[in-house]
Amino acid sequence: MSADLPEYYFRIRENGAVVFRIDTENRQRRIEMDQIAVVNIRNGEVKPHGQRALSERDQAEIAQWMEERRVVLAQRDIDDIHRAVDYLNLTTQWAQSKASDEQLEDVTDRLLMAMHDLRTVLVRKKADRLSKD
Repeated sequence: MSADLPEYYFRIRENGAVVFRIDTENRQRRIEMDQIAVVNIRNGEVKPHGQRALSERDQAEIAQWMEERRVVLAQRDIDDIHRAVDYLNLTTQWAQSKASDEQLEDVTDRLLMAMHDLRTVLVRKKADRLSKD
């Protein structure tokens, strides 16, 4: 393991992370992880762990992590949408060339409702954007 460990570790959770301060300066030279806070990325809330008061450095590191994490999550969101477009195209090809009648019967209504819902939202959002211009 590298001797150059980060000073902070962020254990990712669904809504954010648990924040630990890393300490290797102890008698046993073991890696100790001291929980200092819990972060909610959705609402920006940072809760210090227990009765702990976060230092300015702690707060700055957490704020930087939150900013970087939001960028990563936004990139993943758009990547997921691009994949969804690919899946729609692959689904179309599957329905046209490979799907049996039973398979189509199993998915057609759900696909049509999901596509109708998506189309309705996209058309409304496009109209909103056009009306702003």
